[in-house]
Amino acid sequence: MRTWRTLFSVAWFVWILDLATKIWAVSALSHRPNIKVLGSFFQLSFARNSGAAFSFATGGTIFLSIFGLIVLSVIFYYSTRITSKGWAVVLGLVMGGIIGNLIDRIFREPGMLRGHVIDWMQLPHWPIFNIADSAIVIAALISMVLSARNIPPITKVGS
Repeated sequence: MRTWRTLFSVAWFVWILDLATKIWAVSALSHRPNIKVLGSFFQLSFARNSGAAFSFATGGTIFLSIFGLIVLSVIFYYSTRITSKGWAVVLGLVMGGIIGNLIDRIFREPGMLRGHVIDWMQLPHWPIFNIADSAIVIAALISMVLSARNIPPITKVGS
């Protein structure tokens, strides 16, 4: 099986979509108030986040960057061993999400490994988020389904 292709294709797609939408958000939303798309249910609101999802660990950008690099290394190491297409999608979503937010942390102000992540989507009673955050949350949900169905990421030959 070539599930590694699925993993890297999903990661690439998430990263490109996240990057494109953040470029758009910076140019279209950074100087505007909230734009109501579906009333108060879904709004476009620009924010720079120095922490993780839900503004957790604000100011911990260096730690989050290093942690992201470690997780990416582990995913990359196991990428060719994954035999489940579902788990390949999960890891691709995680990898794409981490890369999307890590690129912001590396290249955006205030500086290398301290940059703020661009967030731009908002739901009621929910912190502002982006495509990368969404991909990681979707990966978590899919991984719970795969785990509940006892689908392992790596199946040994002969099993």
